[in-house]
Amino acid sequence: MSQTVSPREASATVRLADSIIRAGAIYSMAGDRKAYRAIALRDEWIVAVSEDPHGLDGLVSAGTQVVDEPGVTIIPAFDDNHNHFILAAENLGFVQADQAHSITELVDLIRQRAASSPAGQWIRTSTTWDESNLAEKRLPTAEELDQATSEHPVWVKKGGHEGVANSLALRLAGITSQTPDPPHGTIQHAADGTPTGVLLSTPAMSLVEHLIPPLPLEQQVLDLRQACQLYNSYGIGTVRDPIVTRDQLLVYQTLWERGGLTVRSRPMFLFTPGAVAEQIADIASLGVRSGFGDDLLKIWGLKTLMDGGPFAAALDQPYANNPNFSGNPFWKTDDLVEVATFAVRRGWRIGIHAIGDRAVRTVLDAYERVITGNPGLKPGTLVIEHAFLADATQRARASRLGVGIAVQHPLLYAQGAQLLAGWGKERTSQILPIRSWIEAGVQLSAGSDSPPTAFDPMQSVWGMVTRGTNQIGIQGAEQAIDQYTAIQLYTAASAQLNWESERRGTIQPRRLADLAAYRTDPITCPVEQLLGLRPVFAMVGGRAVYDPEAMLGK
Repeated sequence: MSQTVSPREASATVRLADSIIRAGAIYSMAGDRKAYRAIALRDEWIVAVSEDPHGLDGLVSAGTQVVDEPGVTIIPAFDDNHNHFILAAENLGFVQADQAHSITELVDLIRQRAASSPAGQWIRTSTTWDESNLAEKRLPTAEELDQATSEHPVWVKKGGHEGVANSLALRLAGITSQTPDPPHGTIQHAADGTPTGVLLSTPAMSLVEHLIPPLPLEQQVLDLRQACQLYNSYGIGTVRDPIVTRDQLLVYQTLWERGGLTVRSRPMFLFTPGAVAEQIADIASLGVRSGFGDDLLKIWGLKTLMDGGPFAAALDQPYANNPNFSGNPFWKTDDLVEVATFAVRRGWRIGIHAIGDRAVRTVLDAYERVITGNPGLKPGTLVIEHAFLADATQRARASRLGVGIAVQHPLLYAQGAQLLAGWGKERTSQILPIRSWIEAGVQLSAGSDSPPTAFDPMQSVWGMVTRGTNQIGIQGAEQAIDQYTAIQLYTAASAQLNWESERRGTIQPRRLADLAAYRTDPITCPVEQLLGLRPVFAMVGGRAVYDPEAMLGK
C-alpha cells in the first residue's frame, strides 16, 4: 500500500514527482514504525511513500528521476540535539589534539604550529580529545606547554569544562599564585602555590578565553561551510547549537545568505549565573524570541548551566576521589526562577545544563515554580541538557511537568574513565538512564555534545544500544535500547524537541525531505557494524548535500 495526499489534493496541489527513490527499506521513524519501499519527492518535500517499490510509478513523468537501489536503506537525516556546531567548525583549523597519544606528542604538534605562526599569535587546540588517550593519563601543565613555545600564548582546551594555558597565556590573563578562584571555577595550583595552567569550569577558563581574539568573519564562514559538508557526509541534517554568541549568529546568517548552510541549525543564546537584573536586561536586549527564522536557520532559545563537567558536577553525595567535595549548583533557585519567568513570558524556551543528581533536582525545583507561575506553558518549553543522574522520582517529576530531556551517550563513552574515578562504580553505571526515561514517558531526544565528543551519530546509536564506553566497558546494561529506538531518538524525537514534528524528522508526506541512505541496514544489522557506518548519500530539503557516488545523478 502507499501513503500519499488525498485525490482532491493531488489534483490541486501535487505535481508529478521530481524524483522517486526505490529502496530495500525506508524507515519512517514515526510512531507506527512503518517501513516503505518507495518515496516520491517534489521540491523540498516528501509527497508520497509506498510499501510497494512500484507503488508510486504513477507519479513518474518525463522529468522524473527514478533511483532504483534495492540494496539501500533510507532513514531520516540525523538531528543532533546538542552539538556545538560553530565551535566544531572553528576546531577544524586548530591543532588537532586528538592525534596525540602522549604529552610529548601534543607538545610537538603545538611546536609545529608555532613554527609557522607569527610571534604573539594565539595557538589553540581542538577540544575533541581526552587525557585518558594520552600515555600519562593526565592533562599537560603550563611548564610542559612552554616547551613548545615561549613566544605564543597557548590554550589547550578539552571539551567545554577544562583547559590548560601556558605560562605566557597565564601572564596575559594576570593569573598568579595569589589569584583567587572565581565563583564556581578552579585555578589549579602546584604544591608551592604556582598555577599549573589547568583551569576548571567556565568561570576560570574565561579568564584566559576572553583574551583570545575571534577569527576573521570570512574565515569563520569558510570553516562553517566546511563543517556543514563534513556533517552531511555523516548523514546529519540538523543540529541544535547550545551556545552561540551574537557575533557567531552573524556567521550562521552569512553562510545562510550565501546558500551554503546545508545543516539546519537551531542556535541558543547563553545567559549566566549572576546579577538577575543584568541577565534580564541581556535577554531583553536580544529583541527576538524562540522560533525566529526559517527551516534552515531558526533560533531555538536560551541556555544556562546549573553545574559543570565531571569534576564540577553538583552531586547529592561526595565524590569518590574527594570525600570532602560534592560540587555546588551554580544558580540560586530564586534567581533562576526570576530570570526564567521573565524569559518564558517573552516567548523564550530554555535549556539548562545539569549532570549531577543535585543539579537535576535543583533545575526541576526551579522549573516547577516557573510552570506553576505560568499556567498553560507548552510542554517542552523547558529542557534539561544531559541529565546524567536522575532517580525514578525525578524522572516521574520531569514527565509530569512536561520537561524535555536531551541526552548524549558520547559523553559517557568519552569521559567514562574520569566519571568512574570521580563518581564511583555505582553512580557511573546509573548515568544516562535512557530506557528508564522512555518508560517514564518523558520527551526524550538524543545527540552528541560534540565537541568534546565525536559527532558521528552511528557511534552514538551504537552506544545507546550497547552502553559501551571507550575505556571502562559496558556501564548500566539495563538501560540499553534497541536500534530503531536509538535512531528514532536521534531523528523524530529531536525534531519534536525543536517543535518541528509537523515539518520534518520522519519519512511521511508533507515532511521536508531530509534523508540519509546506507548500504547496511542500521536497524537490523549486527550492532558492531554500526561503528564506522557511513551513508552513501544524504539529502536536506530534497537537495543532495552528500553523494560521492553520484547515486542521485545530480
